[in-house]
Amino acid sequence: MTEHPSAAEDSAALLRGRIDTLRPHTARIWNYWLGGGDYYEVDRVAGDRIRALHPEIGAYARADRLFLGRAVRHLAAEAGIRQFLDIGAGLPTAENTHEVAQRHAPDARVVYVDNDPLVMAHARALLTSAPQGRTDHLEEDLRDPDAILQQAAATLDLGRPVALMLLGVVMFVGEDAQAYDIVRRLMDALAPGSHLVLSHTVVSPGMPEIDSAVRFWNAHGTPELTQRTPAGVARFFDGLHLLDPGVVSCSRWRPDPADGGEAAEVAMFGGVGRKE
Repeated sequence: MTEHPSAAEDSAALLRGRIDTLRPHTARIWNYWLGGGDYYEVDRVAGDRIRALHPEIGAYARADRLFLGRAVRHLAAEAGIRQFLDIGAGLPTAENTHEVAQRHAPDARVVYVDNDPLVMAHARALLTSAPQGRTDHLEEDLRDPDAILQQAAATLDLGRPVALMLLGVVMFVGEDAQAYDIVRRLMDALAPGSHLVLSHTVVSPGMPEIDSAVRFWNAHGTPELTQRTPAGVARFFDGLHLLDPGVVSCSRWRPDPADGGEAAEVAMFGGVGRKE
């Protein structure tokens, strides 16, 4: 694994047996696809095997990251959002939530949440705030929304609008009822004017190769992921005002005009919804 400013913390976590280096992990493979260095050999091998099954998979990671940037930019620069709760944040790369938000609103506050100790070690070392704002880091699981909200309230004022960021994380909750309930409970706890930013891998008849990649992942990696239909992804926004252009391929959510042409569709769909 690449040397890193948090190497001491990483080593301590490894000694405690909290990081499984024998099985590939989604956060590390995602980091590998994005060109980062925070992964192990087992992750590289699995990432290359998945990419062989579906050569465009790396484009999904990049499209999802660019979607995050465009959504956060809109929320901070145009919608006046100054608080962000990023659950399932993954390993730090470029253009992380606080970097985009504080570029437009230096006083923005961001709470990162992940249940992976390696992610948290790197996040605490690298995801640090601009002087006017604040970042915090919680090692919690999406499946415990009450614990997340209770701890996030130490940094965020939940009586004011918050952007709830769920990028590529709800797909790791397999049961539909549980997945929808988690998102509803989180949004119910947030003030009117809050926003949901969510992305999720989808079943796409036009992309059968993605199914093979998912089957390989669920047989060899951790945690297992669940594909949902575009309509199933849209259901997470029930009761919210869905911003244009709705739930679409992440690459097609308000693409930058400078990119030119129509973006290729990827089997990672996302949207942004506002709580009225």
